[in-house]
Amino acid sequence: MTHQTNHYAGDCNHTTSYYAAHANSNSVRDALVGEHEVDICVVGGGYSGLSSALHLTEKGHTVTLIEGARIGWGASGRNGGQIVNGLNAGLSIIEKRYGGQFASFVGSLVQEGGQIIRGNIKKYNIQCDLKEGNLFAAYTHKHLRELEVKQQLWRSHGMDDHVMLSKDEMGHYIGSDVYCGGMVDKTGGHIHPLNLALGEANAIEANGGKIFEMTRMESMEKQGQDIIVTTDNGTIRCKKILICGNAYLGKVIPKLTSRVMPVSTQIITTKPLGDDLAKDILPTDICVEDVRYILDYFRLTADKRLLFGGGTVYGGSDPKNIVAKLRPNMEKIFPQLKDIEIDYAWSGNFALSFSRVPQMGKLDNNIFFAHGYSGHGITGSHLFGRILSEAIDNDTKRFDKFSKVPWIPFPGGRALRVPYSIAGSWWYGLRDTLGL
Repeated sequence: MTHQTNHYAGDCNHTTSYYAAHANSNSVRDALVGEHEVDICVVGGGYSGLSSALHLTEKGHTVTLIEGARIGWGASGRNGGQIVNGLNAGLSIIEKRYGGQFASFVGSLVQEGGQIIRGNIKKYNIQCDLKEGNLFAAYTHKHLRELEVKQQLWRSHGMDDHVMLSKDEMGHYIGSDVYCGGMVDKTGGHIHPLNLALGEANAIEANGGKIFEMTRMESMEKQGQDIIVTTDNGTIRCKKILICGNAYLGKVIPKLTSRVMPVSTQIITTKPLGDDLAKDILPTDICVEDVRYILDYFRLTADKRLLFGGGTVYGGSDPKNIVAKLRPNMEKIFPQLKDIEIDYAWSGNFALSFSRVPQMGKLDNNIFFAHGYSGHGITGSHLFGRILSEAIDNDTKRFDKFSKVPWIPFPGGRALRVPYSIAGSWWYGLRDTLGL
């Protein structure tokens, strides 16, 4: 049996983010105590676990979800809130690495995650500040050419929702002259991510599912055809289990931990800007991200603050001063925000796979997992949650295609995954700087 001595979430409260301060609910669910029995146990209260559990309850399955901290405590409740279609690895990279057939398969479903999110919001009346549209911003003409290639590639897969923008046209969307052009994805968007997670958790319970917070899995073992999940203060006997811990599994399941690397990213949020200044910097209330390897992303919140994210720390450690790290980038794009007050600053980890393609598979015939969204987890996790639920429901067509994708280990194994990734990020950052 594997035990964790220190709780990864400290006191299990949400980080001091803008999202936590503006959550629709701060109520805490009970921890699991004693012995329980259920058909399906889902481990992890982020988007992967929530999406899986919600789809399964809609199909009539009895489901119990356990979360070591709070619903949306990890990346699902801390991220930039941007609905970005596709996977971190672009379709061109997927085609080169895994072949045209798999690229076509991915191309057929890259917009499905966003559709699932919007469907959940509508069906369950989730109040999470949904706004439409996503803008990819180009610093260099090389970036523009890359966006043009992306537009053409997506068109080849039947998606014609991307519009190229000149430098002059960018002014309609963003009050900054640092970009030479860009591309709008009309099917993108942005949301309050924690409120989306909380709304999906409520929907699971409304459908008959059970959720326990502050309930950390310490071990699992096969017992005949069943699985016994041991938690801090109880056990769950189940027929099938879904492991959706992503970057926060710790050492509970070494086979999964070694497949991904935790990466920290940071976000700051200004004081409310007021109507005039907010319209000056983002006239259409669209969310923006640039196309560099280590990128910046930003958008307006519902109360007209600028939420600005970026920065990457491989290995999951946090910088000493988040504001000092991000403010120069923000002020470079928006000089009109120089010295503006920052009300919130936080960080969080996402799970990076070496290929940048999320992974899905089985550890045993009734032990399923999904992880490694590599910074594109809002849509990817909702999609993978649906595919996991299909597999549990004996429709394995899509699950099998993802589970057969070869896992590419980090060169040098776990010991070298951080320095290797740092070296890679330095190289790509240099390319971005030089416009190569």
